[in-house]
Amino acid sequence: MIRPGATIGMLGGGQLGSMFTIAAKNLGYRVIVLEPDASSPAGQLADQHIIATYDDETALQQMASRCDVVTTEFENISAPALNTLAQQTQVRPGPQAVEKAQDRIAEKAFIRQCGLLTAPYGIITTSSEIATAVEEITFPCILKTARFGYDGKGQVTVHNTEEVREAFQHLNSQPCVLEQRIDLDSEISVILGRNSNGESRCFPVAENSHVNGILHKSRVPANIPDTICQAAQTAATRIADKLDYIGILAVEFFISRQGELLVNEMAPRTHNSGHYTLDACVTSQFEQQVRMICDLPFGSTDLLSPVVMINLLGDLWGRNRPHWEALFSDPYSKLHLYGKSEARPGRKMGHFCTLTNDLEHAEKTADSIFEKLAAPDTASCKHS
Repeated sequence: MIRPGATIGMLGGGQLGSMFTIAAKNLGYRVIVLEPDASSPAGQLADQHIIATYDDETALQQMASRCDVVTTEFENISAPALNTLAQQTQVRPGPQAVEKAQDRIAEKAFIRQCGLLTAPYGIITTSSEIATAVEEITFPCILKTARFGYDGKGQVTVHNTEEVREAFQHLNSQPCVLEQRIDLDSEISVILGRNSNGESRCFPVAENSHVNGILHKSRVPANIPDTICQAAQTAATRIADKLDYIGILAVEFFISRQGELLVNEMAPRTHNSGHYTLDACVTSQFEQQVRMICDLPFGSTDLLSPVVMINLLGDLWGRNRPHWEALFSDPYSKLHLYGKSEARPGRKMGHFCTLTNDLEHAEKTADSIFEKLAAPDTASCKHS
């Protein structure tokens, strides 16, 4: 057991890192953040902020020598950097688990090796492979870069082979996955914690809605049959076991109109769709992350209240700040802002959760609040 008073290293200084830092400090740990952005949310809260790139050898040596365990807030840390740290201190989740989630080609192959279903797909690493890839799928499809794509970035919808060729060139001929678009009934996600003894605990399944490839809303409990919820949790646990995972793992699923449960992707970290746990569960995903990497017992994942979580993107700011009075006037809604210095379109600036005894009422209330937050400013500047 890594006890309170020890030092935890966090690779990444964004909002996931900042909420982890708060949870860790609440439990009595020191936190060192490695993040190149001097004004990062997690860096502002940490006991120490090492301002350097993630592959900076001096910075990695500092982390390794000062931290009892190191974790990550996103998956695109280079494998060599993680391996350097792992030679001198504990890295959880391990480099091999993180590396599998960095590349869609490797990730999808691994998911199928677990005996789980994915959407039909083909692999394109050169233009000569396009003809073979299109034989594996039915249009329309989505061409996705194998690496560094998230929140809809690095993705192009295509309807025929010629559009695939054009999109592949548009994506600079990077290795890609050509994935068949699914006739969706719903999208869900499972967040789980797994410890070094191989034991796992899942949080309640979230039902998610996306806008322009970015998560907009999560509803919990998910309005899907219990059998599908249980199957999704079983599938996520199988993935974690195959990875010999330690930490928090998020797995996103598609449910087709034919009732198929398809694994979309996994994230070796806390996840946007798990933010509801901050307000609606006994233990948040961030506290559970601390517990798992420090070999503490599980915190309860019980849901205390139905909840709807809505993302707040930089688009809301426009010329004025959102109309916060719409949110603060509702006593059952909780605001979380991430402390980012600049609002930009598509940038995650915060989220809020609305909790009531009735999920339908919570969703109507949350939707109404969001509409008011985003309403054009027709009043005086005192409302900005």
